[in-house]
Amino acid sequence: MHPNPAFRQTPDATTLAFVRDRAFGVLAVNADEGPLISHVPFLLSEDATTADLHLVRSNPILRLLDAPAVIAVSGPDAYLSPDWYGVDDQVPTWNYVAAHLRGRLTRLPEETMRDMLDRQSAGFEHRLPKTPWTADKMTPEVLDRMMRQIVPCRLDITRIDATWKLGQNKPEDVRRRAAGQVAGGVGSETETLSALMLNPPLTKP
Repeated sequence: MHPNPAFRQTPDATTLAFVRDRAFGVLAVNADEGPLISHVPFLLSEDATTADLHLVRSNPILRLLDAPAVIAVSGPDAYLSPDWYGVDDQVPTWNYVAAHLRGRLTRLPEETMRDMLDRQSAGFEHRLPKTPWTADKMTPEVLDRMMRQIVPCRLDITRIDATWKLGQNKPEDVRRRAAGQVAGGVGSETETLSALMLNPPLTKP
């Protein structure tokens, strides 16, 4: 997380809404040979104290459960050219939105896997303009075979850190000039980042 306090003043509710909507991140745990990383969809609980996820049974992270872990959730990001600010003595930088969910990763009972699958798929399916898919559409034998290949896990969250680096450390007119150029620049979801730079989330009181 960026240490500048200007980028860490977004209300918790805004960060949680971002994390809940994104619902996908990079899970990392420490191993003797170095960090182990998996890209995982997850379900953030209503009170934001847990994140439920599943791992394929062959994933080496499953040998390191009951251990500290983090899920890094990335949002829009983009390169900022110094020329876009319209003032002298600026340097290149990268604006972005990100959140880190820190806690302890544990294994859940096998019998919880179906409920997690149903809740997770429902959360995504209901965002789509169609009749939601459900596991009931699968042949029971095929579903059971696939379920045996994955393991339910939970991150018990102890801390959530977030950075909303949107140029809040610049004068408003300077930030807005740069925002006008970001959408056509280099990065991911640059139009979304441009909109956030134009209207950064309200800061904490």
